[in-house]
Amino acid sequence: MAGSIVNRDSFLSNIAKQLGRAPITQLTKPDWQFQPQDRVLKDATKDELVAVLEQQCKNINTNMIVTTTANLATDLQKVVDQYGGRSVITWQDERFAQYGLDQLMQTQWPQADIELYVWDETQPAENIRQAEKANIGITISEMTLAESGTAVLFSDKHKGRSVSFLPEKSIILIPKSTIVPRITQAARWISQKVQNGEHIASCINFITGPSNSADIEMILIVGVHGPIKATYIVIEDQ
Repeated sequence: MAGSIVNRDSFLSNIAKQLGRAPITQLTKPDWQFQPQDRVLKDATKDELVAVLEQQCKNINTNMIVTTTANLATDLQKVVDQYGGRSVITWQDERFAQYGLDQLMQTQWPQADIELYVWDETQPAENIRQAEKANIGITISEMTLAESGTAVLFSDKHKGRSVSFLPEKSIILIPKSTIVPRITQAARWISQKVQNGEHIASCINFITGPSNSADIEMILIVGVHGPIKATYIVIEDQ
């Protein structure tokens, strides 16, 4: 029965019986005496968090640029040029227009022979094909974790996760307002949305720079199963 859970209570009651205890009907969240995670960068300003993020980007092999909405198109073009142009895939996201990027993406790039593909929910197979061949994927962070240098991306029908995974290079736009100290705040934010009954993304991705692995003798190898280069563009007035 798709979308339904049947016989759950009797199933769990049977397990509890076999364990020799009463069924648990409600869980109470522990009230921990010590919560050191809340003290990390507790009183840091947004500017201080930007500085922490910038320092962490050096540790995760990620370039970082700080700009404004007025200069975003120019700085984005510089990064695209550094990455070799050719082809770009993006989400279908109205924020690109709000950030003043329509002229760049829809006019200047075609004139410069830079192919732009925008995620199309009606073309799932073509979306994957375009993401696989794209040189650059451009996404936007919903929340950004300064401590680890992590961008939190929410996927939905207009924002395929392949845009950040399959292209050779990744550019993530980071509104300054999204920067928080660490994953503690992100987890609480997402949890609060669930408790409020809000619709949240079917897939939430925590992206920390280009792909990497240190499985063999803790030797860091970058670009093993995803983008081999990544740039964060922090937008100060967003």
